[in-house]
Amino acid sequence: MRRTLFESLIRGPLTEQPPAADDAAIAELAKNVEKAAQARLGRSLSIRQVDAGSCNACELEIHALANAFYDLERFGLRFVASPRHADVLMVTGPVTKNMREALKRTYDATPDPKWVVAVGGCAADGGIFKGSYACVGGVSDVVPVDLHIPGCPPSPRALLKGLLALLEHVAGKHR
Repeated sequence: MRRTLFESLIRGPLTEQPPAADDAAIAELAKNVEKAAQARLGRSLSIRQVDAGSCNACELEIHALANAFYDLERFGLRFVASPRHADVLMVTGPVTKNMREALKRTYDATPDPKWVVAVGGCAADGGIFKGSYACVGGVSDVVPVDLHIPGCPPSPRALLKGLLALLEHVAGKHR
């Protein structure tokens, strides 16, 4: 036991190396999202995340958007606790039968203009759970979806790019 303790103190932690920091690209991407939100809404973009039955991999990547590396708050993007304060619903996972009604109610409680983003492969069409007795299918089988962000799970950068694409698309529609 003593030998194992000493070896662990000398060797250090066994973790993966962090990704190469591309702070300028991430900052530019987030500023573009902020500008698009200000132009379209006249204020910051409020996001409500809804787990419709996922494995939590997509949630981990979404929560990474709020960590010190990405820090969405500095760019005017924020997560809210109530759908009544949200502009965007980010839905993860295949919609289970137990979550179908809750997702519909959350969608109905979100004020207009509202957008729904299906995050991950499971949210797009049910993923590996497609056809399961407990699964209704993808998010678009329950509520209208404005954007699908592919990946299992999508990276935080892909999520930022998806939000920017959504805002640019919506701004282009209303010009």
